[in-house]
Amino acid sequence: MARPRKFDETAVLDAAVDRFWTQGYEATSTRELADSMRMTLASMHNAFGDKRALFRRALEHYLDGSLRARIARHEATVSPAAAIAGFLRESIERSLGDGCWRGCLLVNSALEVGPDNPDLRDFLNAELTTIEDFFRRCIVKGRQSGAIPAGIPDDDAARLLFSTLLGIRVLARIRPERDLLEGAARGALASLGLPPMPDS
Repeated sequence: MARPRKFDETAVLDAAVDRFWTQGYEATSTRELADSMRMTLASMHNAFGDKRALFRRALEHYLDGSLRARIARHEATVSPAAAIAGFLRESIERSLGDGCWRGCLLVNSALEVGPDNPDLRDFLNAELTTIEDFFRRCIVKGRQSGAIPAGIPDDDAARLLFSTLLGIRVLARIRPERDLLEGAARGALASLGLPPMPDS
């Protein structure tokens, strides 16, 4: 019979997320992870596997509590146009609210992971695609209802919003300036005939 785990999985994954988020995937050692998670190396490996497997599990944990939850909340509670604007606004506020200027763990990881990790790259790409898909669903639904004006093709509109979001997240790490980030979002929204972001 397997022995029950003697640790709080949420707490140890929070610690792993924080370490990866602060230092990046490559620079983080398994010893640092184990220390942050307050686990022995053996216990950590037994529970989560190697560093790559732990990183993927930590990233899943991060996404469940941030990106995936935000997409679901915006789609369920407001109109498509408001969902787009609100999502961009919330991304800016999250970027500016982090005094360590860490950006987004998903975006940071996509910039860091190289071609020698194809499985991890595929995973990161699939998760990033969920953002583009969210914008596309909003555009399509809003145009069908007449709330979002016709314009450039749906796919191009979604990609414009997606690339704007990625740009905001990267810029926030080196130039965490509200006018800069809000200006990027305003320009993308205006070019698609979308309403402005809600006030911060």
